[in-house]
Amino acid sequence: MSKIIETDPDPLTQELIIEGAGCASCVGKIETALNEVKGVKHAAMNFALRTVTVAGSVDTAQLIQAVESIGYNATSTQNSSDEELLDEKEVAEQKYYHKLMMQMWVGLGLGVPLMVYGLLGGSMTVNSPLERGVWLFIGLLCVAVMFFAGKHFYVGAYKSFVNHSANMDTLIALGTGTAWLYSMVVVIDPLFVPEMARHVYFEATAMIIGLINLGLALEMKARGRTSEAIKRLIGLQAKTARVIRDQQEVDIAIAQVLLNDSVRVRPGERVAVDGVVFEGATSIDESMLTGEPMPVKKTAGDEVVAGTINKTGSIVFKATRVGKDTALAQIINMVKRAQNSKPPIGRLADLISAYFVPVIMIIAIASAMVWLNFGPEPSIAFAVVSATTVLIIACPCALGLATPMSVMVGVGKAAEAGVLIRNGEALQTSSRITAMVLDKTGTITLGAPKVTDILVVNDMDDNIILGIISSLEAGSEHPLAQAIVESASEKNLALTKVEAFKAIAGRGVQGIVNSDNLFFGNEMLMLEQDIALNKDMIASAQQLASAAKTPMYFAINGKLAAIMAVSDPIKEDSVSAIQRLQGNGIRVVMLTGDNQVKAKAVAEKVGINEFFAEVLPEDKSTKIAELQAQGEIVGMTGDGINDAPALALANVGFAIGTGTDVAIESADVTLMRGSLHGLADAIAISKATLRNIKQNLFGAFIYNVAGVPFAAGILYPFFGMLLSPVIAGAAMAFSSLTVVSNANRLRFFKPKEH
Repeated sequence: MSKIIETDPDPLTQELIIEGAGCASCVGKIETALNEVKGVKHAAMNFALRTVTVAGSVDTAQLIQAVESIGYNATSTQNSSDEELLDEKEVAEQKYYHKLMMQMWVGLGLGVPLMVYGLLGGSMTVNSPLERGVWLFIGLLCVAVMFFAGKHFYVGAYKSFVNHSANMDTLIALGTGTAWLYSMVVVIDPLFVPEMARHVYFEATAMIIGLINLGLALEMKARGRTSEAIKRLIGLQAKTARVIRDQQEVDIAIAQVLLNDSVRVRPGERVAVDGVVFEGATSIDESMLTGEPMPVKKTAGDEVVAGTINKTGSIVFKATRVGKDTALAQIINMVKRAQNSKPPIGRLADLISAYFVPVIMIIAIASAMVWLNFGPEPSIAFAVVSATTVLIIACPCALGLATPMSVMVGVGKAAEAGVLIRNGEALQTSSRITAMVLDKTGTITLGAPKVTDILVVNDMDDNIILGIISSLEAGSEHPLAQAIVESASEKNLALTKVEAFKAIAGRGVQGIVNSDNLFFGNEMLMLEQDIALNKDMIASAQQLASAAKTPMYFAINGKLAAIMAVSDPIKEDSVSAIQRLQGNGIRVVMLTGDNQVKAKAVAEKVGINEFFAEVLPEDKSTKIAELQAQGEIVGMTGDGINDAPALALANVGFAIGTGTDVAIESADVTLMRGSLHGLADAIAISKATLRNIKQNLFGAFIYNVAGVPFAAGILYPFFGMLLSPVIAGAAMAFSSLTVVSNANRLRFFKPKEH
């Protein structure tokens, strides 16, 4: 993991915290109001987080004014750090939770005794002056409950009414208000209603307010767990850094670290900012960023990343990225943006909820009219109960939470596995991938050539041969030469001085070492120098070539001494990862610019049946288009600049995070570790998340739709049953909790390795 790009495509992006949003129908109103502000390119609200992200060149005050003009409150997060915002949010949520619980106790404190009284056979009707006096007192107590425990519902409903709209608060206010108003009419003027209809519903008003507040409190408690991924990422940030200034080591706040500062990291400490090691050696645990459990060795020239943990040695590095430019800060930013984004399936819920509340109000009125005109006596009481129950049971809170809750947990879960998903659309589309195109070099293979074979003609030691050849190749700039020198360095082999070095274009190199005349290169070089090659050695070279290796001949004083093979090794887990993809029914295709022989050899080793060799960089996107024309949903995985067009064209582009900035920038998903298991994990998590979203949407929508007929009284003609408004209130309150709890199940999801 070496390079992270700026993840925010629009630097003029702001986030607002919204107060007063009660249900999914609020989302559409807030987004519409913000999108109508001049200069706003796009506004998207996350109902679960109660935040809205706004992209575009516009003054924050204008955005806040737009939100307030439709009856909600907004505050900007612009001048606060992620940690400060998280702390503020937790304090505010804790305070609001305690407030909701207090309001719940106030509501249930009146409602429960009244309900128990009724269940034990107590009269809930008004037929005498004494009963009128008692119920008048209880009615006034109920007003106090409505003010102290339900004021937020009525204020929200009023604001919606003023702005010619309706939301969850509207339904609750109408439902509880209707029940209380009808009861007060019965108490104040019993003769106004038939004797059979002189029933009061104060317990319903108080119970509904109490239960809905309980549901909101429990929902908030459960909702807080979905932000754990962000909390963990923010928790990775060091608080201080030890910098070396004026030959003195001093501990300073992380915000004071400057570019090019020399920073020391001791054993057990977190790396404070991104940088390049120039002194010391150590191993660093990068698991929380990459998902890779094994510590990574770091020496001079290696990059270190903020948030990772130094395990053993002490190192000093030069700061190359600080503040919001560090890899960790950008990862946090990407995860937050992805959690705030909406997959296409979520927009469907927003569309439904925009019409849902007005439709429910019409159904409630229609239900009341049917009872008044065709119902048994007391028809007016039945009309009030059915209308109230319809209004309460249909509140679309769960519908609004269904998608964002799952997206938040799914994106966070992916981040824990070292998979950064850029947006909700990529999350949804990843679950539908039918074909995965893999670049070869750096994706299936390590992307770094290594010496794999040394076949000696006589009894010379392999290390002596490697040492001489690496001495000869030290003067060459060819990539294969660098691989040979690095292989010798790994074995701590000393280089010998080379005289009369000469690079022979397209053939190899020559030079003199310890008076020996050396030639190293391809078969053409050997033939030109009249160096004899026996059939066995040629056969061995051809066998190496067929195994996707590059064979080179080494001659000393005109006689063949050895054959050395260099290849780009296949990653240890590429085979098992590709088997995982194929086991999930995904068509795996390999693209490479290498020749047919090498491509075939690699494809056979990793179990890929379909591959395209000698593909030019500009033709890779053509292959993607061809697969899409066949009806495939195509994922493309690559790590190089030449992969960028194909990554952009694919339905979902996956960039290997150890690759180039351009590739990562063009992709929808970034795999922070080089393993293709991250690819299989990303697809598995996206499938689990989409499945969870569908469960939530089905549960929320079916609950709302199915509950309405029962609330309206469809069972009464057959069983003489009419749903109580209190039961409707309890069901409505706990429907949101069910959705949140189901989304939280994703936190325990683990992709199967096989």
